[in-house]
Amino acid sequence: MRDRHVNEQQIRIDLAACFRIFARMGMHEAVANHFSAAVSADGKKFLLNPKWKHFSRIKASDLILVDAEDVGSFNRGEIDPTAWAIHGQIHMLRPDVRVVLHLHPIFSTAIASLQNPTIRPIDQNTARYFNRVAYDQHYGGMADSKVEGQRLANILQDKKRLMMGNHGVLIGSHSIGVAFDDMYTIERACQILTTAYSTGQALKILDDAVAEKTAQDWEKIESFSEAHFMEMKALLVEQEPDFMD
Repeated sequence: MRDRHVNEQQIRIDLAACFRIFARMGMHEAVANHFSAAVSADGKKFLLNPKWKHFSRIKASDLILVDAEDVGSFNRGEIDPTAWAIHGQIHMLRPDVRVVLHLHPIFSTAIASLQNPTIRPIDQNTARYFNRVAYDQHYGGMADSKVEGQRLANILQDKKRLMMGNHGVLIGSHSIGVAFDDMYTIERACQILTTAYSTGQALKILDDAVAEKTAQDWEKIESFSEAHFMEMKALLVEQEPDFMD
């Protein structure tokens, strides 16, 4: 994503597609959870989904342009305060993170709720996250304050994935397509890990060197992630074209 050089309308369309696709995958949480995408170079102006609108009904025109430094842009009854707390602070403190996806998917949330929430590298999907995830193990209720948003942003440090203990998962990226595929894959990884744990057998964990090489290999194929998103979006264009309105 190239800041202002990317048309805001295209960002709206791509982000709206994310909502629809994740609803199809059953990864949404009733009318909660939020996705955002920056439209300014400093990240402070970004698009966000309106309060309590189901992912499966979101259109490009529904997304609200807000400003992380302008509290008034959040106080119109259209924005969930938890979205302001989390997304506003991350976009402002991490302008390199152009897209922020936050969900409570079943398997990722289950792993995040364990005493040891580490995504352990036991296959190709789980190895994607080897030493590349931040972990928050201090859940204190719904994140509805600026201070809580800052705390989460600080836990991220230089990473772009956050396992939110007893809560869910957050994915950041420079690209909507990459963020989409990353969220999809982290849920698949946690599904694999949960299934492996459920057998009661000891995990066969990959050697650090193999896990690191696999993670590096994932980082070399962002084109795969973008292609995954484009293919899923193409299905929406055929079946639910109103998401682009």
